[in-house]
Amino acid sequence: MAIIKSLNGKTPIIGNNCFIAENAAIVGDVTLGDDCSIWFSAVLRGDVHYIKVGNNVNIQDGAIIHCTYQKSPTNIGNNVSIAHGAIIHGCTIHDYVLIGMNAVVLDDAVIESNSIVAAGAVVTKGTVVSSGTVWAGSPAKKIKDISPELLKGEVERIANSYAMYASWYKE
Repeated sequence: MAIIKSLNGKTPIIGNNCFIAENAAIVGDVTLGDDCSIWFSAVLRGDVHYIKVGNNVNIQDGAIIHCTYQKSPTNIGNNVSIAHGAIIHGCTIHDYVLIGMNAVVLDDAVIESNSIVAAGAVVTKGTVVSSGTVWAGSPAKKIKDISPELLKGEVERIANSYAMYASWYKE
């Protein structure tokens, strides 16, 4: 059974039709939308500020979602994929975004809609990743504009695939 823990008077709110792996942890002021999947060893720790997650979001194995005490909450939009081992901290991620494996997005960064943060990228504090772009490196920099094929073929495909994968675990 997943760790879903109240803390300081705040209890996680889980939307409809969500899959939460047995060893995932969701603590405190966390709200999940509908059709989300929280995978093995993922942690959403809303102990020092809130975490809000939209609909059809997948937070893959070993990802960490946290915030900064009384300063920087974490907001994640709809149809977002947070890949394996990523760290999302006190930032805002809009709709239709792919955060690659082991990427890091730091406080007060904003990832606008229809964007990709490549695997291993480090998006530094306060950076704005503009809509329709791909960012990579450490520190992350824009490497190209996202094509409609890449948006549909990666960002949308991965979000939809993880919804399907989650359904396998609910049977």
